[in-house]
Amino acid sequence: MTETLDQAAPAAPVTTGLYIGGAERQAAATLEVADPGKPGTVVGHAAAASAADVDDAIAAAKAAYPGWSALGAAERAERMRTAIEGIAEARDEDAAILSQENGKVRLEAWDDSLVFEIRWNLALALADQVDAATVLAPAPGIPVTTTVGYQPLGVVTVIVPFNWPIAILGASLPHALLAGNTAIVKPPPTTPLATTRVVQRIAEKLPPGVLNVVTGKDAEMSALITSPDIAKVCFTGSVAGGKKIMEMASGSLTRVTLELGGNDPAVILEDATLDDAELDRLYAAIFDTTGQICMNAKRVYVHRSRMDEVVSGLSARLEKAVIGYGLDEGTTMGPLHSPVQKAFVAELIEEAKASGADVREFGTLPTDPELAGGNFLRPALVIDPDPALRVVTHEQFGPVIPILPFDTEEEAVRAANDTWAGLCGSVWSADPAHADRIARQLVCGYVWVNDHGATRLDLRAPFGGMKQSGLGREQGIEGVRAFQDTRSVAHLDPDALAAG
Repeated sequence: MTETLDQAAPAAPVTTGLYIGGAERQAAATLEVADPGKPGTVVGHAAAASAADVDDAIAAAKAAYPGWSALGAAERAERMRTAIEGIAEARDEDAAILSQENGKVRLEAWDDSLVFEIRWNLALALADQVDAATVLAPAPGIPVTTTVGYQPLGVVTVIVPFNWPIAILGASLPHALLAGNTAIVKPPPTTPLATTRVVQRIAEKLPPGVLNVVTGKDAEMSALITSPDIAKVCFTGSVAGGKKIMEMASGSLTRVTLELGGNDPAVILEDATLDDAELDRLYAAIFDTTGQICMNAKRVYVHRSRMDEVVSGLSARLEKAVIGYGLDEGTTMGPLHSPVQKAFVAELIEEAKASGADVREFGTLPTDPELAGGNFLRPALVIDPDPALRVVTHEQFGPVIPILPFDTEEEAVRAANDTWAGLCGSVWSADPAHADRIARQLVCGYVWVNDHGATRLDLRAPFGGMKQSGLGREQGIEGVRAFQDTRSVAHLDPDALAAG
């Protein structure tokens, strides 16, 4: 990081509108955005779109589609490159707003916008592949020359979650636009402010209607999924949310990309190095964003001979954790985003204690009266729990991790794969060939070796899950193709016809 974070919080409350067809508009109602660390504090208000506003956004994107899709990929890329210029100028303020509405520490909120910019520019580097075509020459009995190419889909909806809303948007939005689609972005209703600000600044530099943003209550947003004018929905969120999106989209056979929850295993083999650097990476993989990342490690399987090292290494780092308000200097772990999630994670911890598992909690909850009743929770290790406990079988999405011993690698792989999820996983070993052999047995969409987590993701590579962790892929040229249709054009070849 080369820029300096401005530690001052933005003036409150923050207000954002809708951005439809190249113009900002207000709505009759607003969403009140609460601070998860300071009960009763309002961070700001976001416009709450009506069903009519949503219809207008769809109509604007549909009207802009012919002109945008008619441009070549190189020209679209150039306009997109101009649109993102200067995006970092408001990053400090965006980060402060996101920290307040989300709860996470300021540095993570700052990185949220940075990752978006990186993903946007990586997508633009794919411009020369977007319109690539394959030519099939005539063959015996097939007297045609066939060109297999690609075309955009139309209007797409991109729905992002609360935890890393801006960064996650960067995994799909630039790819959709580069492919020639127009887009409507729906930020999360509990953290809409910073995301809306970023999207609107970009949309203002693109042709009207190419990029739109609507915020509001889910009940008013169904047309973003069910309208026959929506060609594709890209959704990141919970498994339950993904199932609902898929059901709603089925009425018009609208395509979907679903990046859903995970129950990621980290498998630490007998020959793992486990030095300070590796333990630092493992700790971050578990507890970044207070555990609220879909691709965080959610289960740690450790060879029995290395259990003490892993437990003591994570414990030493948790003892240094500073639980507090995300904007406060020195805070390393902010609150959970919602009271409901705090209650769920606390329930998992109490259930593990009641089962007789060795549960170790760390850190001190904030004593500042202003933070009383905030969604703060002490992080915990659950050592050698019953594998049937929910802390093992469910996605915790909070600062608690089960650590389970194994004796054989076959046992570890079987346990790692015995889950509803298949998003990510990791293997830890000093021997690359050994690690690779185990990694290839994990049933998930992305595997790290001696590493794990969102900050270690190769943003050039396709990303997505298996099993109930999702459908489709984002990032890379695969992420562009997800927003295109394949089209074949065949020309009769007289010479081949005569020869036939």
